[in-house]
Amino acid sequence: MLAGACSAMPLVYAAEDLTLPAMQIEGSNEYVDAPSVGYKGNPASSTTRLGLTDKQTPQAVTTITRQALDDFKITGIKDALRSAPSVTVEQTETDRTEFTSRGFDINTFQYDGVGMPFVGTVLVGDQDLAEFEQIDILHGANGLMSGAGNPSATVNFVRKRPTETFQAQVDTRVSSWDGRRVDVDVSGPLTSTANVRGRFIYSHDKGNSWMDRYSHERNVAAGLLAFDLSDADTVTVGFSQHNSDSNGSTWGNLPLVDNDGKPIHYGSRSSSIGQPWSYWNLHTQRAFAELKHEFGNGWNATLTATGINEKQDTNMMYVAGVSGDEASVFAAHTTSEAHQLLGDAKVSGPFSLFGREHELTLGAAYGRTHQKAREYDAVEGGYYDVSFPDVLAGNLARPSFLFTSDTNTQNFSDTQKSLYAGARFSLADDLHWIVGARMLSLDASGDSYGSDYYTRAHGKVTPYTGLVYDLDKQWSVYGSWTKIYSAQYNLGADGKLLAPLEGKSMEAGVKGSLLDNRLNLTAAAFKTEQQNVAEYAGLVDGRYVYNPMDYKSHGVELQASGEALPGLDLLGGYTYVRIDNDDGDRARKYVPTHSVRGMLTYRLPSLPKAKVGTRVSWQSAVQNDNNSAIRQNAYALLDFMASYDIDSNWSTSVNLNNVTDRKYLLSLYNSATTASYGAPRNVVASVTWKY
Repeated sequence: MLAGACSAMPLVYAAEDLTLPAMQIEGSNEYVDAPSVGYKGNPASSTTRLGLTDKQTPQAVTTITRQALDDFKITGIKDALRSAPSVTVEQTETDRTEFTSRGFDINTFQYDGVGMPFVGTVLVGDQDLAEFEQIDILHGANGLMSGAGNPSATVNFVRKRPTETFQAQVDTRVSSWDGRRVDVDVSGPLTSTANVRGRFIYSHDKGNSWMDRYSHERNVAAGLLAFDLSDADTVTVGFSQHNSDSNGSTWGNLPLVDNDGKPIHYGSRSSSIGQPWSYWNLHTQRAFAELKHEFGNGWNATLTATGINEKQDTNMMYVAGVSGDEASVFAAHTTSEAHQLLGDAKVSGPFSLFGREHELTLGAAYGRTHQKAREYDAVEGGYYDVSFPDVLAGNLARPSFLFTSDTNTQNFSDTQKSLYAGARFSLADDLHWIVGARMLSLDASGDSYGSDYYTRAHGKVTPYTGLVYDLDKQWSVYGSWTKIYSAQYNLGADGKLLAPLEGKSMEAGVKGSLLDNRLNLTAAAFKTEQQNVAEYAGLVDGRYVYNPMDYKSHGVELQASGEALPGLDLLGGYTYVRIDNDDGDRARKYVPTHSVRGMLTYRLPSLPKAKVGTRVSWQSAVQNDNNSAIRQNAYALLDFMASYDIDSNWSTSVNLNNVTDRKYLLSLYNSATTASYGAPRNVVASVTWKY
């Protein structure tokens, strides 16, 4: 079994909605769960678990709002996180992506605050954003909310909900490489009193690519119903189907050096190792039910249960090495199926102590995954030699995929249980202490491609604490400290599972809310530590083995979001990060030391129906950790947009991406000596109808 095999890599699961009703926290001019306006996001209550606003949270928070997503026609999470300050998108294959922040892997995607970490820090496919109102990124470690994960960032998808008034939107667009997409979103009351509400969301996205032979089709359908059983009780149920089908998919990417370490040059950025018979199909069904109850006096409870079923079917090929015109490849057909059950119960509200009002949250969470997979290889032993020019031309014949064995299977269960508690104490009118902890238990058993998939860890406590001091109504300073614990399923060189990954994060910063709270500013300094990080050490009997490494990182983040001037919306920031190993030498050099991300739009005063904007992404040079000849120089990407409101219902827009036609590599993640080129200049044109 090849270590990069799709069947050995994780599936991505989603847990569903868990939010509190909109409420106001004492001393704040902002409402928790209030709708985001323009580019100034209000983090959802589920993002911090304690229902805090951005200013009240002792960590940096980034919110990518629905307005920003619509302005720049961002439809997938990979493109969205490319716009988020401090996040680096490492697209290592056509259909698998890693993300890093503050030098470490992001391995926690949550959906309205609930979810289990990835089993390997990788996203399969691309999470379509049609179902979501905004994306919140909580920077740094988050032991209280996540329990298991990395001291990097937590990404929380905030789901759209049924509305009390009728609204509808249809968006159609065409783009370069025969791309076309249609989005439909209809929501409103189903009874005269609006005590029953519904929402239907549909999206169809299909197109080719700048990469030879690669194409995709995504179909999303989601339905939600909300029932007000009484003034105090609301039940919400929902179901979604997400189908992602890709052809010409790649396992790994273009080899950048041959077996002798000499660079390989490609004549076109469209070059790809994907074959006409390679594909990656991912179909996911999610169903959830949620009950919210208001006890009165500010106390409320939320109970949610979610079931997910996910199937994958793939034909894939990997180029293991190149010598002259000959390539050693590994090809396999893999099918897998996973079932997941998630549950979360939470109660929160105010309480009085020593003459002051404070906030308390108590909760419990449960998650169980059962995954099965089988792989059929092209040849016995896995590897065989082919012509490398034929690989690039897509001329390889489809193998028969006849060879399998007991070591070419997965069958394991993974269970996580936790109890958590958190409080926001008002020590003084202008000083607040946030403290909490999560007690985590992990149990896993089964096998994965001939190796035991096992862990047992009970009573692991991940604490969280932070202070926020309000200098005045506009400015506050803060500091926080938190830990992370996560079991690992990577094999060490001795054939045993690596020790659990542990880490901690410290952060201090200042936050401001200016221009009548229309503009948020954040400046943060951070220091993170991580032990037992799995670093690729080579192939043993066709499987990846890893060495445990310790790393430290430190850096600075600057961010602004909101309306800087009348009609001028922006979200942008600068990040500096340095990662060092135990010897104090710079490590993980594929993470840029300096990066700038920004989106800006301006509604023209002389032509108020027109809006223009730009998106910029710049990063400093990066290189491969093992071969300094594999290097990506500093580069910037520049996008333009223009939109026009024809009337109150109709609008049209044009987006021009990578306007300078910059040639660049998508990623040099980890020790990989493969990469593909990013998209050249391209255009998106759309027409939107709203009611």
